[in-house]
Amino acid sequence: MQDVSDPTPASPTPADPSPADPLAARARLAWAALAWAIAVLAGLVVAWIAVPSLPLALPVVAAVLAVAVAAAFARRSVEQREAGTREEVENFARILQGFSRAVSPDAIVEAIMGELGPGTEADHLVVVRRRPGAPILDATLIPTRPGAPRASTVLPAVDLDDPGGLPEERIAVRVRRAFGLPNVLAAPLTAHGELLGAILVSRRRAGPWSDSSRRLLEAAAAEASAALARTQTHRAAEAAATTDALTGLPNRRYFEEYVDLLGRGRRADDAVGILMVDVDRFKQLNDRHGHATGDVVLRAVARTIAAAVRDVDVPARYGGEEFVVLLRNPSRAVALEVGERIREAVERLDLRAAGVEKVTVSVGATVGDGGAERVPELVEAADRALYRAKRFGRNRVEAA
Repeated sequence: MQDVSDPTPASPTPADPSPADPLAARARLAWAALAWAIAVLAGLVVAWIAVPSLPLALPVVAAVLAVAVAAAFARRSVEQREAGTREEVENFARILQGFSRAVSPDAIVEAIMGELGPGTEADHLVVVRRRPGAPILDATLIPTRPGAPRASTVLPAVDLDDPGGLPEERIAVRVRRAFGLPNVLAAPLTAHGELLGAILVSRRRAGPWSDSSRRLLEAAAAEASAALARTQTHRAAEAAATTDALTGLPNRRYFEEYVDLLGRGRRADDAVGILMVDVDRFKQLNDRHGHATGDVVLRAVARTIAAAVRDVDVPARYGGEEFVVLLRNPSRAVALEVGERIREAVERLDLRAAGVEKVTVSVGATVGDGGAERVPELVEAADRALYRAKRFGRNRVEAA
């Protein structure tokens, strides 16, 4: 965890890593005062017993009062510290409760922000997340004052993996410069050994952050990191379950789930097109060249289909050597055009390096519009058109 309070553009100056907790200091002072008062009282009583003639009645009474005051002070300090500890635990429990409901990285961030501000007495909270696949940090500044607008910026992240120094320290420097924050405390977000970003709290008031604020930020960052790791694992498992391992296209399960959602959400004036694409004479190709070559062909055909369809269309591997494409709001002419584009692109594939002279596909196309048509029926119609293309000589597009 990094504490940055230097407002100049220079490198941050770390604060004392263990600043004094005001409540703990007050408790130690109270117990010291009580110990001294008891010691003085004990000394006066011993002197009075030893020399009864000494006029010590008034000092003894004063010492008794001092002991009583010190005891009350110590008790009050203990109660305040216990109350602070309870509040810290409650804040952390609320953050954990938010994490338990969070199912996405954005929801995790919101769970952090909801409780971390009040718990640390920060004026601003900053969440920094590393953009996947790019040396960029996305930083969001969130004021703790209700109604105040958020601010976002992009920060460089090119040197975060350098072995020297702490990555959260470098993130804190960038954030402080970008948003003009005077006093920043940062904790890293990590998952599976990878730096995902950082959580930062900031306040205008100078001075070291309390132990309670540090503990709460550190615990929130640790739990957020674990929650982000869980979402990454969950998303990876979901992606694996709906992605064809060989071709990288969505698989049949994904396609059927997507079709089901689309069918339920269609309006009466929506149009949906289906292309069924099958590699011609694939069994013979497999028998002649082997399954490894067959896999090369399937991957090449999958890439070609994905490149030939429109951005709004959804290609998938339907099974074996058969592929399907869902076309969003096409006309009959557009469906046939996309099908012909796929056919021509596959026919132009150069697979001589794999020992294959030529590969072709047959395509069945259909389009339905109006509320009466159901998407599964369109899939069946396109499949029937595909088998007509096979019967009529292959390497052709047939419409239902």
